[in-house]
Amino acid sequence: MNDWQMKREGNEDQHRNNKRTYTKKIREEKSFNLQMAFSQDNLKGFVLALSSSAFIGASFIIKKKGLRRAAAASGVRAGVGGFSYLLEPLWWLGMITMIVGEVANFVAYAFAPAVLVTPLGALSIIVSAVLAHFILNEKLHQLGILGCVMCIAGSIVIVIHAPQERPITSVQEIWSMAIQPAFLLYVGSVVVLVFIMIVHFAPQCGHSNVLVFTGICSFMGSLSVMSVKAVGTALKLTFEGNNQLLYPETWFFVLIVATCVITQMNYLNKALDTFNTAVVSPIYYVMFTSLTILASVIMFKVRILARKLTLCYCIYIITLYIFAGAFFILIGLHRKNANVASSC
Repeated sequence: MNDWQMKREGNEDQHRNNKRTYTKKIREEKSFNLQMAFSQDNLKGFVLALSSSAFIGASFIIKKKGLRRAAAASGVRAGVGGFSYLLEPLWWLGMITMIVGEVANFVAYAFAPAVLVTPLGALSIIVSAVLAHFILNEKLHQLGILGCVMCIAGSIVIVIHAPQERPITSVQEIWSMAIQPAFLLYVGSVVVLVFIMIVHFAPQCGHSNVLVFTGICSFMGSLSVMSVKAVGTALKLTFEGNNQLLYPETWFFVLIVATCVITQMNYLNKALDTFNTAVVSPIYYVMFTSLTILASVIMFKVRILARKLTLCYCIYIITLYIFAGAFFILIGLHRKNANVASSC
């Protein structure tokens, strides 16, 4: 056997070895992606998010009924600054239902990434739209039904392709992510926009444009989710034996959560009292989900399905199905408030 033949056989052996290595790597990558999609933590977060959506969707209807009763009894609506609903037991029942849902949502963020938990909120739209159809007489028509189906389809795509977050070992690690220049720029922009909307737009056109009150809720909600993620992770680590309550960063995140949630509740009550529930829910969901995913990508640097170009189409499908679904629910509902305008 001459040198040329030996060299040729050596190249063939190397080629076969490279092919085996590549095949093995592809199999490992597929196995890793499957484990990511169906990990135990993601499954726990998924179940909790579903429960949360059911409670929150029902709470919209109960609170709406309570707001109507309070307005009928006192003559002053929450949308114009009235707080008589605080004396209405039905409103408090709705509030308790929402708290239960938010607690489940809170725990879900400790187990699963925000890009999985938040889009599942689409199911709360379906719950509120269906209940509003039967209880509040806010009619759901053919396009609304199509929207419900598309929301479910988009949520399924999200669940199948949900990424696995890298393990977080302390709340200080989350704090280091929160003080990155990019995220601080996002927080500063949100604070400025919310201040302008509260001071300028809310008094002038908050009662004629549904985007004002829901926009305030959505912007503040994106910050509350990031803080809830931090607090939930801190509690999870604490229960596992790694006490995070000793760090001041944990309590700072708690303060942010309290501030954001109080602001959200105030303006969400105004939106529900002023506009049709089935109008508020889809718009709030789409804005809240979009801003939360944006904040999550900036803060946690989540790269959704970025390994393969073809998977980018999955992101497109998610956006198309969920957001278009919410839009169809919105335009497919009979709106009883004829004074709702598309712009100021």
